[in-house]
Amino acid sequence: MSDIAVEKTEADRQSCWRGRRVAFVPVEVDDAELLQEWRSDPATAHAMGIWPRSLSSLRERIERDHDDQDCDNFIVVLPDGTPVGHTALTEQNVADGTADVELMLAPQHRGQGYGTDALDALTDLAFGELPMHRLQAVTHTDNAAALAVLAKSGFVQEGIRRSACLHRGRRHDVAVLSLLRPEWEALARPKAWDL
Repeated sequence: MSDIAVEKTEADRQSCWRGRRVAFVPVEVDDAELLQEWRSDPATAHAMGIWPRSLSSLRERIERDHDDQDCDNFIVVLPDGTPVGHTALTEQNVADGTADVELMLAPQHRGQGYGTDALDALTDLAFGELPMHRLQAVTHTDNAAALAVLAKSGFVQEGIRRSACLHRGRRHDVAVLSLLRPEWEALARPKAWDL
């Protein structure tokens, strides 16, 4: 990614990638409290099927991920440096050209198009700078907002893993979606480097 122009945000963190209205800055250990706050939101926890873990365990995970070549974690920021979410490419397998995508927006920044912009930028990174061929996303079938963002970014639902998640005492079906390189290439939108 050495060819990418690096911008400074007001928070004095360097962005390493950008979309139309958002940029990515690498996750640092100091971001643990912010991520913990977002993950602790009841709507987020329900939609993602998670429960808040301790702050110290989240810090440890961030430190571990810094050394993990199969995981790229970013805070999604606005041009003024305001953090609006988190996104990641995880489980990267360069030999097979596959990776999983993750996206979480802060509650106050949902419904404003930042999710689609961040996901578009993440797919551009995966297919334009990394040798990925297939990206996968997994979410509850009742997570309408996530399913809509994934569809807007070109992801296709491959199937349902029935009763695959236990959350809040109930079993939930999980949708599996993917985006393949040829499908990404056919998308009629500017790529991150064209913006």
